[in-house]
Amino acid sequence: MLPAVTAAKWSAVRRCVEATGDRFAELLPSAPSEAMATADWSVADTAAHLVMVSGSYASMLKGPSGPTGLAGSARPGGLTGVPALDEIIPGTTVDTLAHFNDVAMAHVTERSTRILAARLRDDVATVLRACDGLGPDDPIDWLGGSRVPVAGLLAHLANEMQIHGRDIARTTGARWEIAPADAALFFELFLLGVTRHGHGRLLDRVGPERPGRIAVEFRSHHTTPAVMVLTNGQVTIGEPRRDIDLTVFFEPVTLNLMLFGRVSVMRAALTGKVVVWGRRPWLLPPFMRKMRLP
Repeated sequence: MLPAVTAAKWSAVRRCVEATGDRFAELLPSAPSEAMATADWSVADTAAHLVMVSGSYASMLKGPSGPTGLAGSARPGGLTGVPALDEIIPGTTVDTLAHFNDVAMAHVTERSTRILAARLRDDVATVLRACDGLGPDDPIDWLGGSRVPVAGLLAHLANEMQIHGRDIARTTGARWEIAPADAALFFELFLLGVTRHGHGRLLDRVGPERPGRIAVEFRSHHTTPAVMVLTNGQVTIGEPRRDIDLTVFFEPVTLNLMLFGRVSVMRAALTGKVVVWGRRPWLLPPFMRKMRLP
């Protein structure tokens, strides 16, 4: 079983959130707000989405009288502080996240990128202050009844800023680099963290689950080797041993971009940034159909 979040990773993810938040806030005013950052969102829309995420996480971590939001704790005003979101959070899955985002985007009506940049800075500062009173492995209630460690929540926020910062930078040709060690925090702290603490209904899907067991080992130069096991529809953390079905070696930046549809699987494979081998490599697609991201 993987150990709890180390002090080194805890410090690293807090530094990453602060630095990436500053970079994102500096980038925003330089991009035309009406330019399309993604197929569906303009630069201003993307910034509003980020502020919804950062504001929700600030609310999750900091209540009226100090840090709250720990799994199982009572929280006046709801998890995010937005009643419409709090109502749909328990039933949200990966496949219904688009509806969640629609509700969230309707809540954030501001589209001035300068104002949104300032709000993002304030939210990041609030999140980091709240972390002073929390442990990195403390579980937080999240989407679909899942639970995410505090360090994983920060890694998710950093990844959101990394991915969408890249989207916005591409509209102007601005330089936007993501350090592999920073990108690796998403896999190690968020993906493994939510698996360790429990996915709840987050990965539920329509139709029967695939029977049987699939064990996938993940390796990179920036992470500790880890095994995720899909058994009759349930994903858990496994142990490195001989009955691994396949191994995935990945470059963290490329893996994250691939998981969120910014880089194709073919490109990731042809460039050698994601490599698969093992006794049953054909089991990776059914594993990823369960362990999927929006």
